[in-house]
Amino acid sequence: MKINNFGPRGINPYQQQQYNRVQQQEQTARNKADKVEISTAAKDLQQLSTVEKERAAKVNKIKSEIDNGTYKIDSRQIAEKILQHYKSMCK
Repeated sequence: MKINNFGPRGINPYQQQQYNRVQQQEQTARNKADKVEISTAAKDLQQLSTVEKERAAKVNKIKSEIDNGTYKIDSRQIAEKILQHYKSMCK
């Protein structure tokens, strides 16, 4: 009795080893994770500076004035700032 087509035909065992090695490398690459470390100097820079604190206080003051209905707009000052802006663009 003769058995034909026995076993995996057309598969080179060396190619299978190469395939397994590539799969293993891809798996280890997926398991690695990127890490970011922020230095203490960068953390200090992220803290609110005095300018940002003053700005936040001013914004909160304006918000409360708007909520109370006591906020007044100075149209003359707005017009002057618009003119200054366009004059600086023309230079």
